[in-house]
Amino acid sequence: MANFALIGAAGYIAPRHLKAIKDTGGNLLAAYDISDSVGVLDTYFPACNFFTDEFEFYNRLLDDLKVDYIVICSPNYMHAEHCRNALKLGVDIICEKPLVLTLQELEELQELEILTQKKIYTILQLRLHPAVLQLKKELEERADSEQRYQVRIEYFTPRGKWYHASWKGIQEKSGGIATNIGIHLFDLVSWLFGAPTSIQVQENTALVSSGKLILKHADVEWNLSIDSTAAPRRQIEINNKTYAFTEGFAALHTQSYEEILQKKGFTTGDVKPSIEIVEKIRNA
Repeated sequence: MANFALIGAAGYIAPRHLKAIKDTGGNLLAAYDISDSVGVLDTYFPACNFFTDEFEFYNRLLDDLKVDYIVICSPNYMHAEHCRNALKLGVDIICEKPLVLTLQELEELQELEILTQKKIYTILQLRLHPAVLQLKKELEERADSEQRYQVRIEYFTPRGKWYHASWKGIQEKSGGIATNIGIHLFDLVSWLFGAPTSIQVQENTALVSSGKLILKHADVEWNLSIDSTAAPRRQIEINNKTYAFTEGFAALHTQSYEEILQKKGFTTGDVKPSIEIVEKIRNA
C-alpha cells in the first residue's frame, strides 16, 4: 500500500485525487492547505494529519510521516515551487495540470529529478479517455507520413464572476485560459499529430482564446471560452469527424493513479510540447 501526502486539499481538484488514492488502495497520511475548509477529508481519510502551516507540514514529513508520493493540487503558479520542495524530500510527485507555466521551470525540474533520482508524474487523463485511445488507434492504422489533418479544438466551459476574482483569473498565476482550461487539448493534439512548428494567435483575452496551430502532421484551429453564456462543450473535430470528451472525463484520475503506481504514468518529458504551446500563446 502506497502512502501519500497532499498539498492543496481545499482546492477544486483535490477531491478527484482523494478518490483516486482511496480507489487504488492508498493511504493519505498528511494534507496541507492555507484554508481549513477541508471537510472533504472526512469522506476519504478522516484520520489524515492536516496542516495550515507549510513548514510544519514539511517538518512532519521529514520527521515521522514517511510517504511514497506527494500530490500537488495547489494553484498553477505554485506547482514549480512545490515540486522542488517535494523532490528535495526524496519522494516521487503526482502533480495536477499544468505541471508548470514555462519551459524554463520544466527544465529546472528535470535537472532536479536527475539530481534527486525521483520522478514527477502529471495528470494527462484525456490520453486515457476511451474515445481518445480509439482515435489514436485509428490514426496509427491509417498512418501516412504525407497526410495532413485538418483539426478543430473547441472547449467551452462557462465560469462565473468568482473565476475572475480568483487566482485563475490572473494570467501570471493561472497562465490564462489557454493554459488553465486548454492544456489538456493542446497536449492531446501534439500527442496525436506531432510537435508544434508555428503558432498564430487570433484572440487571447480573459474570456476567449483562439488561433491556429501548425503541427508536424496537422493544421489545428483552437477556440476556447469561459464565457458564462457559452454552452459546455469539449470536443475535437478531425477531417470533419467530431470526437466529444464532455462525458467520462472526471473518472480518469483513478486510472491515472493506477498507471503511476505501476511506474507507467506521464512524466515531465510528456508535457513539454503542450507547455511550449501555451507559453507561446501567452507571450504572443
